[in-house]
Parts: sequence; structure tokens; C-alpha cells
Amino acid sequence: MKKIFITGLSGFVGRSIQDLVSETNDVELCVPKNRLDILDPVALNDYISTQDIDYVIHLAGMSHVPTSFQEPQRAYETNFFGTLNLLNALKQNNFTGRFLYISSGDVYGLVRPEQLPLQESQPLKPRSPYSVSKVAAEMLCYQWSQTEEIDIMIARPFNHIGIGQSDGFAVSAFARQVAEVRLGLRKPTIEVGELSATRDFTDVEDVVSAYFALLQSGQTGEIYNVCSATEQSLAEILKKLLKIANVDAEIVVDPARLRPSEQKRVMGSHDKITSHTGWKPRIPLDESLFKILNDWEVRLTNG
Repeated sequence: MKKIFITGLSGFVGRSIQDLVSETNDVELCVPKNRLDILDPVALNDYISTQDIDYVIHLAGMSHVPTSFQEPQRAYETNFFGTLNLLNALKQNNFTGRFLYISSGDVYGLVRPEQLPLQESQPLKPRSPYSVSKVAAEMLCYQWSQTEEIDIMIARPFNHIGIGQSDGFAVSAFARQVAEVRLGLRKPTIEVGELSATRDFTDVEDVVSAYFALLQSGQTGEIYNVCSATEQSLAEILKKLLKIANVDAEIVVDPARLRPSEQKRVMGSHDKITSHTGWKPRIPLDESLFKILNDWEVRLTNG
């Protein structure tokens, strides 16, 4: 049985990985008794020295773009130096397994419509402290894959959605507000940011299955988009949620929800990961939105 160590296990994606691992019989999850901080190299080394790890998925880090503008130094320290600490701990303990670094589709930055769908070869133009820190960590991982004899791959997931996501992210924020209106917990008003922007949304369950496909069949030193290869406007997402909930509401733009470096259109290509592993997204957007809305209703009802 293979043993897998996940950083950021308590987060949104980490919880979905736990669900997937619990359904399989060939992977065992390494779970520290105490919370590990990737900025604590001693604690990382001490834990890894007690484990015979076959796979690592490095999820931990700052993942909220607006927060990175408020705390850029923490974004760089967590996303770059936290990754370096983890790699050093693995090296010190003679790690010979496979390492998957989770970057972000946000690293592509500002792109023209004619450059869509985005391929992995697209030049990077990061436009936030978050995406800059991810680019730096990508380069670190690539360097180590070439010079330190560690089997490292890099995933660039685009926007992913699903049950349990923080309402600091647009789709979850919409779903929470729609659920509150439906349950009579708020006036029929939905606060939003920029709605005309399009994004490439993938259900978190599909994202997690992509990560495991890469651990099995990805190639060392390679970078892979994880995306749906479709684009959907945030306005259409909100319209779908309101339709599913069967409620009407006034839409109000909240300036605090607007981002200073908003990309108008985003869509990726998953041709590379499909070619190398056979992975394709399988969960329809409407199914994802239904589950997210239902989850918020359950959470709000149960307190």
C-alpha cells in the first residue's frame, strides 16, 4: 500500500482528498497528530523522518488573492519558503517518491482573448502577490526536479468549486447569499463584484482525481493545467444558482469585492494532462452548483 502525505489537508481541497482516499484500498494517508506548519522546518523534518512516504501533494499555502494584496510578505513566505522547507525536509530524509506541487492557473495573468484556451507554454504574467509567489515556487520545483533527483510535477488548477469551500470565493459567496435568501435569513439582495468576467470552473472532485492521475502517470518536471476547458461568466453562474433555488433577488455591486487586477476572460486547455494521463473532467457545472447550494442550506440550517 502506498503512503501519501498531503500538506494543507484541513483545507477545502484537502478534505476532498481525504474523501477520495477513504474510498480506495491502495493508498494510506499520513496524518500528523499535531498541525504541521510548513514555515517550521524542524517540525517538518521531524515528522517526515518518521514516515515512509511514497507520494506528496503540496497544497498548503495562501490561496486567497485579495488577502495576498493585503499581506504580500506572508504570501511569499508561505508559498515560496514553505515549499522550500518541505523540499529540504524530504531531501534530508532521502525521499524517493513522487511530489506534486499545486500551483494555480492564476499565474498566466493578463491574456488576450485570442490566446485562449491557455496552454502550459503560454508566457507567465502574474498580476498579484499570490500569483508571483506561485510562479516562484513553480521555478523552485522545476529546478529541484532537474538538480536534486526528486520526481516533481506541477499542477496548475484553474478555478475549482465544491462543497465546503469558503465564502471568500465568488461561487461559494453567491451560493451562501442565495441560500440565505431562500431560507429567509436575508433580504432578497445579492452582493457581488465584477460579474462580466468569465472563469474556467472545475468541480473539486474532478480536480482531486486529476492530482491522483498525475501521481500515477505524470512526467517529471512537467506542468499540467487542470481545468474544464470551458468558460462561464460569473453573471451566468449567479443566474443558475437563483434558478436552482427558485428565488428572485436584487443584484448589488459591492466595491469591496472588486479586484484591482481582474482578468476579463479565462479558459484553459486540458489537452496535455488528458494526453499524458487520460484524465478529463466528468461532473457538469449544474450538478456542482446544485451540491454547493444544498450544502450551504444544510450549513445555515444547522448553524
